[in-house]
Amino acid sequence: MLTSAKRFSRNVLGSIFGMAALMLPHSGQAQQWMMATPYPETNFHTQNIKTFIEDVKTATGGKLVISLHANQILFPMPEIKRAVRSGQAQMGEILLSAYGNEDPFFEVDGIPMIAPGYAKAKALWVASKPMIERRFAEQGLKPLFSVPWPPQGFYTKKPIETLSDLKGVKFRAYNVVTARMAEIIGAIPVTVQQAEVPQAFTTGMVSSMLTSAPTGVDTKAWEFSNFYYNVEVINNKNIVMVNQKALEALDAATRQAVLEAAEKAERRGWALSEKVMAETTQMLAKQGLKVEPGSAALKLELDKLGATMTAEWAKRAGPEGAAMLKTLQ
Repeated sequence: MLTSAKRFSRNVLGSIFGMAALMLPHSGQAQQWMMATPYPETNFHTQNIKTFIEDVKTATGGKLVISLHANQILFPMPEIKRAVRSGQAQMGEILLSAYGNEDPFFEVDGIPMIAPGYAKAKALWVASKPMIERRFAEQGLKPLFSVPWPPQGFYTKKPIETLSDLKGVKFRAYNVVTARMAEIIGAIPVTVQQAEVPQAFTTGMVSSMLTSAPTGVDTKAWEFSNFYYNVEVINNKNIVMVNQKALEALDAATRQAVLEAAEKAERRGWALSEKVMAETTQMLAKQGLKVEPGSAALKLELDKLGATMTAEWAKRAGPEGAAMLKTLQ
């Protein structure tokens, strides 16, 4: 773990190098960008970003080189968005719903059962994208592309038949929505970032969580859980974003190459997410987790929970949120 002094030093250096890159003159020499992601090298989001970076390098003839820093090496996830805004890194990847405390539209795809399955998740992204882009622009950021996680299910040590089986259980929360979800079902929300999940289970901080099959594989969930209920509660999305000034500082051809590579990355990422869902769910079972579809009672309760939390979200989002939800009906 980094000491505060080392982290301060790293952030200062990141700021110096980041701002220097923003101020490079428009010349023939290659520009160097830094990108931060909290996920490991093996994660499919990271692999998709690597292909995006290669596409940019190829399309620009090496004029723009993006250096990827994975697994929270450059910044932990809670600091990535701020780092890109300030120019400490030109690009970054975040779990959008983790920023629901800033704006309700950032957390909309994290509402349980609001858009289950890939087709509905895509429709939600199309409907909410203009609002999200406008809010990012106000912060000096531009979303380049979005890729969903596979639908999320429950990881537990003990079997569950209904949501009441989670009452009093320490439940891993990673954003405002999952914390609220835990409160509604009577669980005890405990904020734990992905990198700390194994330790949190091992030390008894939590004993259940709601997350995707790939995250279960990344964290080796079979080492601390016994059941995975594949009930497709949430389709959270990651956003890969860029500092708007850094993007605008590029010449027109290079900027267009970045945007075109981003479009390809989004299409590729959505298809890859579906593929990875099938592969990682099978891997969880192969490693010994009991993969269950969830009882009919559990699914009915989740639908009711989703309706309650969608109504709560609409109140927070106001008329703009209500209007967006109507486009999904």
